Amino acid sequence: MKVKFSFLLLLFVCQFSFVNAGDKKPKKPKHVILLIGDGMGLAQISAVMVGYEGRNAFARFEVIGLSKTSSADNYVTDSGAGATVFSIGKKTKNGAIGVDSAGKENLSLFEKAKMQNWGTGVVVTSSITHATPAAFYAHVASRKSEEEIAEFLIRRNCDIAIGGGKKFFTQRKDQRNLFSELNELGFTIAADSSFLNIDAKKLVYTLAENGMKTMEQGRGDYLLKASLLAQQNLEKYYGNYFLMIEGSQIDWGGHENNFQYMRAELLDFNSVINAVLDAAKADGNTLVIVTADHETGGLSMIENKENINTYLVNYATKGHSGIMVPVFAYGPGAEAFAGIYENTAIYDKLYQLMFNNGITKRRK
Repeated sequence: MKVKFSFLLLLFVCQFSFVNAGDKKPKKPKHVILLIGDGMGLAQISAVMVGYEGRNAFARFEVIGLSKTSSADNYVTDSGAGATVFSIGKKTKNGAIGVDSAGKENLSLFEKAKMQNWGTGVVVTSSITHATPAAFYAHVASRKSEEEIAEFLIRRNCDIAIGGGKKFFTQRKDQRNLFSELNELGFTIAADSSFLNIDAKKLVYTLAENGMKTMEQGRGDYLLKASLLAQQNLEKYYGNYFLMIEGSQIDWGGHENNFQYMRAELLDFNSVINAVLDAAKADGNTLVIVTADHETGGLSMIENKENINTYLVNYATKGHSGIMVPVFAYGPGAEAFAGIYENTAIYDKLYQLMFNNGITKRRK
């Protein structure tokens, strides 16, 4: 009887443990880092990584998906609509920022993050008022309204913004000095051509009047240093945070059909992804997503008959294309990003992982 009872007890414990293990909720990320390679399609990644002897960050991901990039009014999206879907989860018209297809302002992931005391930030190689970063903290009908976009930082839904764009704060048509206004609201303001390590809970840091220099012009490792600085400050002052990092000028090289320009920008982006992944693997609490808003240039790799061991690049357009773009994921909840889905699903998945069924509480 004792043997039989012991066996039944062991069976019950095993069944109970199995059920509870299966019912256990997935771990929530404390940090979410969304890296957007503007204009970066599979062809850009494939072409640049041929013969590259450094560490290929894209090859380090085990979870990969594909995102459909169309906007509400055009099969071929622009960056405004392409980034807005990540921010508000709804498709919108090309050129719009942070509003739905009817022009209605929708709460962004940044705004929802601030409601839960998360830190938020953008780090870019364009102006901080450009289409992609703007989509995360602003709500305007047109991406061209960069002076109006700059005003949205006063709402304090973006804690750290690093990139170019000084003129939209200090050389405005309305004569306002937004740097002074932001400083009164508790922001540390920096405007310098050389990158400085700044300890600040709220920071607006512009390093160019508009867009940043290209890598070929000597921008150096600015994007890497700025990304690490943003992570450091967001972790120190908020604990939980959502950071968007953009390789903005991958797109600009595509628009120019300038492969070498694009290549230098993508390799710079690759170095940032590697650093972010290294930190994520060390802390175990960071969800890393790498994707694009769209592909630019219609790039293809065609046969090189003079040297069949390499290829020739071919551009189909100086605009965007409607091809699907890759989504790479690592960290808590990464498995949700496998498969093929609409670009709006990236917002849905991030929202579910960050906020649904409770979140990690703010560090005291």
